[in-house]
Amino acid sequence: MRFTSAVRDAAPADNDDALMTRIAGRDAVAFGRVVDAHAAMLHRIAYRMIGDAAEAEDIAQEALLRLWASAERWRPGQAGIAAWLTRVAVNQCLDRLRRRRFASDEEQPERADEAPGADAQVEEEHLRRAARAALGDLSERHRAAIVLTYYEELPNSMAAEALELNLKAFESLLLRARGAMRASLAARGLTSLTGEIAS
Repeated sequence: MRFTSAVRDAAPADNDDALMTRIAGRDAVAFGRVVDAHAAMLHRIAYRMIGDAAEAEDIAQEALLRLWASAERWRPGQAGIAAWLTRVAVNQCLDRLRRRRFASDEEQPERADEAPGADAQVEEEHLRRAARAALGDLSERHRAAIVLTYYEELPNSMAAEALELNLKAFESLLLRARGAMRASLAARGLTSLTGEIAS
């Protein structure tokens, strides 16, 4: 079981400030570079936090549209496009998760595994589902800290910015999130996975 993404998104060829200047001038090619570089990352973050592919697609598109719409207000020298988009996507996820929690106390049903496979594939899928379920047990902010750190491998500084926290507050949140994730995995009898999030 891995908590990391195998493929990292390519950075745009231009620097972020130059790209945003072009986007503010309504340059569709520059915006296309941003979409190509960041859409998959945004979808992964949203899917891991929300658990619904269509909703994750909506969140990724909304984050990108907000970048397009607010390009004229871009301040040169800020953290960068990836950090800005991540913050917007995470905030959308947190808002949707809060609305879900207030709308219904019922647990979301798990999807059945429709893919045929060997025992190893079945076991791997079982572990993936259990880890997703354990992630779902966490509070919204704990879930965001785990997703950004372990699935997306963001540096703590960038994850902190996405959650609008200073670095020390984020590290404290991440420490609590790891403890909550370990407890949730252990409650499911998955003590072998707790080492994945121990450091």
